[in-house]
Amino acid sequence: MIVAIDGPAGAGKSTVARRLAERLGFRYLDTGAMYRALTWLAMREGLPLGDDGIRLGELARDNPVVFDAAGRVFIAGSDITANIRQARIDQMVPVVARHHEVREVMRERQRELAAQGNAVIEGRDIGTVVAPGAEIKVYLQADPAIRARRRQSERPDIGVDALATDLRARDESDRVRMQPAEDAELIDTTDLEVDDVVGRIEELIRSRSLAAQ
Repeated sequence: MIVAIDGPAGAGKSTVARRLAERLGFRYLDTGAMYRALTWLAMREGLPLGDDGIRLGELARDNPVVFDAAGRVFIAGSDITANIRQARIDQMVPVVARHHEVREVMRERQRELAAQGNAVIEGRDIGTVVAPGAEIKVYLQADPAIRARRRQSERPDIGVDALATDLRARDESDRVRMQPAEDAELIDTTDLEVDDVVGRIEELIRSRSLAAQ
């Protein structure tokens, strides 16, 4: 079974997806980390990020992102789990991810990973593009101010105003991709705790499983 969780930054995708995967005993796949990993590698290699999508796509194809059982992220033989959460990566990920060539390679890799078995996959276009056949599709959303506050708790090294500006820029950049699938369950996480959201998704899985019997 594939559980696809989409939504904007700060809506709670990563925390919810990780906890849900733990409860279900599924693999957890953070597709955003894949774009972050490529951004880290491109910056290490000194490649231009804004105007060379073809070269970045080739870099992605030659260096597939790997996740281990503990959820650590590897690219080009390096464990970059901590590195990809740096502020400089935050700033440049949207620049890299907007390239069509990069997205095509990443989506292909994401489908390969999804095909390996039960997984909770989170991102921005999982239910619509990467895994449109996913048995369970969820789209998380939340009030922008709450999203900025959550990001602040994750990234105390970045000011609140800067984070709010970054979220607005990312929302605008991702506007085309950030559309819920027609058959996705919409959940507003503004006033919900993580376990509340996870519980709703588990109930959705149970109800869908019973209906399919």
